[in-house]
Amino acid sequence: MKSGNLSGGQELLCINTEKVYDWILNEANFDLTIDDLPLPVNPITGVQLECDDIDIDSVTCTVEPAADDPVVILDRVDQEFVVDGAEVTLQIVNIRKTFDVTIFVNLLPELGGATVEVGTVEFSRCEQVILCAPVGTDINVEFTDLSCFVCTAACDAGTTTEADVLDVTLDVRLCQSIQSTFDVTLEIVAEFCQPRDILPFPPCPAPIIPPQCPVVFPNVPGVGPTKRSSTNEE
Repeated sequence: MKSGNLSGGQELLCINTEKVYDWILNEANFDLTIDDLPLPVNPITGVQLECDDIDIDSVTCTVEPAADDPVVILDRVDQEFVVDGAEVTLQIVNIRKTFDVTIFVNLLPELGGATVEVGTVEFSRCEQVILCAPVGTDINVEFTDLSCFVCTAACDAGTTTEADVLDVTLDVRLCQSIQSTFDVTLEIVAEFCQPRDILPFPPCPAPIIPPQCPVVFPNVPGVGPTKRSSTNEE
Protein backbone atom coordinates (compact mmCIF):
# COMPACT_ATOMS: atom_id res chain seq x y z
CA MET A 1 0.00 0.00 0.00
CA LYS A 2 1.26 3.44 -0.88
CA SER A 3 1.95 5.56 2.17
CA GLY A 4 0.75 9.12 2.54
CA ASN A 5 -2.46 10.98 3.15
CA LEU A 6 -5.66 9.82 1.53
CA SER A 7 -7.93 12.16 -0.40
CA GLY A 8 -9.60 14.79 1.76
CA GLY A 9 -6.74 14.91 4.25
CA GLN A 10 -7.73 11.53 5.73
CA GLU A 11 -5.37 8.78 6.81
CA LEU A 12 -5.61 5.10 7.64
CA LEU A 13 -5.19 5.04 11.44
CA CYS A 14 -4.81 2.38 14.12
CA ILE A 15 -6.29 3.37 17.48
CA ASN A 16 -6.59 1.62 20.85
CA THR A 17 -10.05 1.75 22.38
CA GLU A 18 -12.67 -0.36 24.17
CA LYS A 19 -15.26 -2.46 22.40
CA VAL A 20 -18.54 -2.54 24.31
CA TYR A 21 -19.83 -6.11 24.17
CA ASP A 22 -23.01 -5.36 26.11
CA TRP A 23 -24.55 -2.52 28.09
CA ILE A 24 -27.56 -2.30 30.41
CA LEU A 25 -29.05 0.29 32.74
CA ASN A 26 -30.97 -0.91 35.76
CA GLU A 27 -32.33 0.24 39.08
CA ALA A 28 -32.25 -1.52 42.43
CA ASN A 29 -33.81 -0.86 45.84
CA PHE A 30 -33.00 -2.70 49.02
CA ASP A 31 -33.66 -2.31 52.73
CA LEU A 32 -30.95 -2.12 55.36
CA THR A 33 -31.20 -2.45 59.14
CA ILE A 34 -28.55 -0.94 61.42
CA ASP A 35 -28.82 -1.89 65.09
CA ASP A 36 -26.92 -0.77 68.17
CA LEU A 37 -25.12 2.20 66.63
CA PRO A 38 -23.64 4.06 69.64
CA LEU A 39 -24.37 7.76 69.98
CA PRO A 40 -21.19 9.86 69.68
CA VAL A 41 -19.71 12.45 71.98
CA ASN A 42 -21.14 15.96 71.66
CA PRO A 43 -18.56 17.68 69.42
CA ILE A 44 -19.12 21.00 71.20
CA THR A 45 -19.14 20.01 74.88
CA GLY A 46 -17.23 16.74 74.73
CA VAL A 47 -19.97 15.03 76.77
CA GLN A 48 -21.39 11.65 75.73
CA LEU A 49 -24.75 12.15 74.00
CA GLU A 50 -27.88 10.46 75.29
CA CYS A 51 -31.27 9.73 73.73
CA ASP A 52 -32.78 12.79 75.45
CA ASP A 53 -30.23 15.02 73.66
CA ILE A 54 -31.25 14.25 70.06
CA ASP A 55 -34.22 14.84 67.78
CA ILE A 56 -35.11 11.28 66.80
CA ASP A 57 -37.22 12.57 63.88
CA SER A 58 -34.16 14.22 62.31
CA VAL A 59 -32.14 11.07 61.58
CA THR A 60 -30.78 11.12 58.02
CA CYS A 61 -28.30 9.09 55.99
CA THR A 62 -25.87 9.25 53.08
CA VAL A 63 -24.55 6.36 51.02
CA GLU A 64 -21.51 6.05 48.76
CA PRO A 65 -19.42 3.23 47.25
CA ALA A 66 -16.86 1.77 49.63
CA ALA A 67 -13.31 3.05 49.30
CA ASP A 68 -11.89 -0.48 48.87
CA ASP A 69 -13.28 -2.93 46.29
CA PRO A 70 -16.70 -1.30 45.82
CA VAL A 71 -17.51 -3.73 42.98
CA VAL A 72 -16.32 -7.34 42.77
CA ILE A 73 -17.24 -9.74 39.95
CA LEU A 74 -17.68 -13.06 41.74
CA ASP A 75 -18.10 -15.25 38.66
CA ARG A 76 -19.87 -15.61 35.33
CA VAL A 77 -21.69 -18.68 34.04
CA ASP A 78 -22.60 -19.47 30.42
CA GLN A 79 -26.30 -19.83 29.80
CA GLU A 80 -28.22 -20.52 26.61
CA PHE A 81 -30.96 -18.04 25.74
CA VAL A 82 -33.33 -17.61 22.82
CA VAL A 83 -33.36 -13.98 21.64
CA ASP A 84 -35.57 -13.01 18.69
CA GLY A 85 -35.89 -16.67 17.74
CA ALA A 86 -32.13 -17.31 17.70
CA GLU A 87 -30.22 -19.31 20.29
CA VAL A 88 -27.34 -17.40 21.81
CA THR A 89 -24.85 -18.04 24.61
CA LEU A 90 -24.83 -15.27 27.21
CA GLN A 91 -23.41 -15.06 30.71
CA ILE A 92 -25.08 -14.81 34.11
CA VAL A 93 -22.77 -12.45 36.00
CA ASN A 94 -22.70 -12.45 39.80
CA ILE A 95 -21.73 -9.07 41.24
CA ARG A 96 -21.02 -8.01 44.82
CA LYS A 97 -21.27 -4.30 45.61
CA THR A 98 -20.08 -2.75 48.86
CA PHE A 99 -21.26 0.60 50.24
CA ASP A 100 -20.65 2.89 53.20
CA VAL A 101 -23.77 4.28 54.90
CA THR A 102 -23.30 7.22 57.27
CA ILE A 103 -25.99 8.15 59.83
CA PHE A 104 -26.57 11.71 61.06
CA VAL A 105 -28.84 13.20 63.72
CA ASN A 106 -29.67 16.70 64.96
CA LEU A 107 -29.24 17.81 68.55
CA LEU A 108 -32.24 19.36 70.29
CA PRO A 109 -32.62 23.15 69.79
CA GLU A 110 -31.65 23.87 73.41
CA LEU A 111 -28.34 22.11 72.71
CA GLY A 112 -27.70 24.14 69.57
CA GLY A 113 -29.51 21.99 67.00
CA ALA A 114 -26.25 21.03 65.25
CA THR A 115 -26.08 18.02 62.95
CA VAL A 116 -23.69 15.38 64.23
CA GLU A 117 -22.38 12.24 62.57
CA VAL A 118 -23.37 9.14 64.50
CA GLY A 119 -21.28 6.61 62.58
CA THR A 120 -20.58 4.78 59.32
CA VAL A 121 -21.48 1.18 58.55
CA GLU A 122 -20.20 -0.89 55.61
CA PHE A 123 -22.55 -3.36 53.94
CA SER A 124 -22.62 -5.48 50.79
CA ARG A 125 -25.33 -6.58 48.41
CA CYS A 126 -25.15 -9.10 45.57
CA GLU A 127 -27.05 -9.30 42.32
CA GLN A 128 -27.14 -11.23 39.06
CA VAL A 129 -27.31 -9.68 35.60
CA ILE A 130 -27.44 -11.24 32.16
CA LEU A 131 -24.80 -9.90 29.77
CA CYS A 132 -22.83 -10.83 26.72
CA ALA A 133 -19.67 -11.04 28.82
CA PRO A 134 -17.47 -13.97 27.77
CA VAL A 135 -14.32 -14.77 29.73
CA GLY A 136 -11.70 -12.09 29.05
CA THR A 137 -14.09 -9.15 29.02
CA ASP A 138 -14.14 -6.57 31.80
CA ILE A 139 -17.32 -5.77 33.74
CA ASN A 140 -17.63 -2.06 34.51
CA VAL A 141 -20.27 -0.86 36.98
CA GLU A 142 -20.93 2.86 37.32
CA PHE A 143 -23.47 4.27 39.75
CA THR A 144 -25.38 7.06 38.03
CA ASP A 145 -27.49 7.76 41.11
CA LEU A 146 -27.08 6.59 44.69
CA SER A 147 -29.28 7.73 47.56
CA CYS A 148 -30.94 6.58 50.77
CA PHE A 149 -33.63 7.65 53.21
CA VAL A 150 -34.40 6.67 56.78
CA CYS A 151 -37.60 4.68 57.24
CA THR A 152 -37.60 4.22 61.03
CA ALA A 153 -35.32 5.30 63.86
CA ALA A 154 -35.36 4.53 67.54
CA CYS A 155 -33.00 5.29 70.40
CA ASP A 156 -32.37 2.83 73.21
CA ALA A 157 -30.92 3.90 76.52
CA GLY A 158 -27.68 2.20 77.44
CA THR A 159 -26.27 1.44 80.84
CA THR A 160 -23.96 3.33 83.15
CA THR A 161 -21.02 1.87 81.25
CA GLU A 162 -22.46 1.72 77.71
CA ALA A 163 -23.59 4.52 75.41
CA ASP A 164 -27.17 4.94 74.21
CA VAL A 165 -27.64 3.40 70.77
CA LEU A 166 -29.63 4.05 67.59
CA ASP A 167 -31.62 1.41 65.70
CA VAL A 168 -32.27 2.52 62.12
CA THR A 169 -33.94 0.98 59.08
CA LEU A 170 -33.37 2.65 55.75
CA ASP A 171 -33.97 2.22 52.05
CA VAL A 172 -31.14 2.46 49.52
CA ARG A 173 -31.83 3.26 45.87
CA LEU A 174 -29.26 2.99 43.12
CA CYS A 175 -29.24 3.49 39.38
CA GLN A 176 -26.37 1.84 37.60
CA SER A 177 -24.75 1.44 34.21
CA ILE A 178 -23.20 -2.00 33.63
CA GLN A 179 -20.99 -2.69 30.62
CA SER A 180 -18.89 -5.59 29.43
CA THR A 181 -15.86 -4.31 27.50
CA PHE A 182 -12.64 -5.50 25.89
CA ASP A 183 -9.56 -3.57 24.75
CA VAL A 184 -9.22 -3.62 20.96
CA THR A 185 -7.09 -2.02 18.25
CA LEU A 186 -9.11 -0.62 15.36
CA GLU A 187 -8.14 0.35 11.83
CA ILE A 188 -10.15 3.34 10.65
CA VAL A 189 -9.99 6.05 8.02
CA ALA A 190 -10.20 9.45 9.67
CA GLU A 191 -8.90 12.98 9.72
CA PHE A 192 -6.65 14.33 12.45
CA CYS A 193 -8.28 16.87 14.73
CA GLN A 194 -6.98 20.42 14.56
CA PRO A 195 -6.89 22.90 17.43
CA ARG A 196 -9.43 25.69 17.34
CA ASP A 197 -8.51 29.33 16.81
CA ILE A 198 -7.49 31.41 19.79
CA LEU A 199 -10.32 33.65 20.94
CA PRO A 200 -9.32 37.33 21.21
CA PHE A 201 -9.71 39.15 24.49
CA PRO A 202 -12.43 41.84 24.38
CA PRO A 203 -11.07 45.40 24.02
CA CYS A 204 -11.00 47.75 26.99
CA PRO A 205 -14.36 49.50 27.38
CA ALA A 206 -14.62 53.20 26.56
CA PRO A 207 -15.49 55.59 29.41
CA ILE A 208 -19.22 55.69 30.02
CA ILE A 209 -20.76 59.11 30.57
CA PRO A 210 -23.92 59.10 32.72
CA PRO A 211 -27.13 60.50 31.17
CA GLN A 212 -27.25 64.31 31.21
CA CYS A 213 -30.04 66.56 32.48
CA PRO A 214 -29.61 69.78 30.42
CA VAL A 215 -33.20 70.87 31.08
CA VAL A 216 -32.44 71.12 34.79
CA PHE A 217 -28.75 72.03 34.90
CA PRO A 218 -27.06 74.21 33.86
CA ASN A 219 -29.68 76.92 33.52
CA VAL A 220 -29.49 77.56 29.79
CA PRO A 221 -31.36 80.79 28.72
CA GLY A 222 -34.58 79.90 27.03
CA VAL A 223 -34.32 76.27 28.07
CA GLY A 224 -34.29 76.05 31.87
CA PRO A 225 -37.13 77.09 34.15
CA THR A 226 -37.86 80.85 34.14
CA LYS A 227 -37.70 82.98 37.27
CA ARG A 228 -40.83 84.75 38.38
CA SER A 229 -40.66 88.52 38.56
CA SER A 230 -40.63 90.00 42.06
CA THR A 231 -42.80 92.90 40.85
CA ASN A 232 -46.49 92.41 41.38
CA GLU A 233 -48.61 93.22 38.42
CA GLU A 234 -51.47 95.51 39.09
